Amino acid sequence: MSRAQISALVFGVGGFGALVAATTSNEWKVTTRASSVITATWVYQGLWMNCAGNALGSFHCRPHFTIFKVEGYIQACRGLMIAAVSLGFFGSIFALFGMKCTKVGGSDKAKAKIACLAGIVFILSGLCSMTGCSLYANKITTEFFDPLYVEQKYELGAALFIGWAGASLCIIGGVIFCFSISDNNKTPRMGYAYNGATSVMSSRTKYHEGDFKTTNPSKQFDKNAYV
Repeated sequence: MSRAQISALVFGVGGFGALVAATTSNEWKVTTRASSVITATWVYQGLWMNCAGNALGSFHCRPHFTIFKVEGYIQACRGLMIAAVSLGFFGSIFALFGMKCTKVGGSDKAKAKIACLAGIVFILSGLCSMTGCSLYANKITTEFFDPLYVEQKYELGAALFIGWAGASLCIIGGVIFCFSISDNNKTPRMGYAYNGATSVMSSRTKYHEGDFKTTNPSKQFDKNAYV
């Protein structure tokens, strides 16, 4: 099942990279050119900065200077994404130690436990990212379709889709890890003892039958009776 573990590692590490990119991105919500007062200027915001750009390619970003003035859903998404990135990092390390094709991690039994732990950590990382991105997207869509909301309305940014994709990859990688470990535990239990016993018994019977044929005293007596 090394191929399954390698594919799980690729999914998990790829998802971890996507989570890092989504967390550090500033395009969690964006304004379209049509919704802007000046059609050549648009605004996009992330978990850490608010940025503005124009059609000429210039942009300016202003970070959130204090935590206490940031809205509650942004703080919750920050915590969830940081937890997702941290879990993805540890999941990648556990996966490297738990794979059967590596020489670190101890015995096969210890490697199986570490790989199972890596799968669980990857799944938790994906769930944290999925929750954070969904919470942020729910806030944007609620404000966008609220007719009583008179402030600037935003649309879903690219970072949300990257976060969802990374979460899906982490969950898929974790599930493959868990199933590969269960398959590995089942396969060695099938039967070398039975095949070995039959072969030994068959060889023994052949050996005794050969001995009986060659050492038959009546035949030896018949051949040497008149010598």
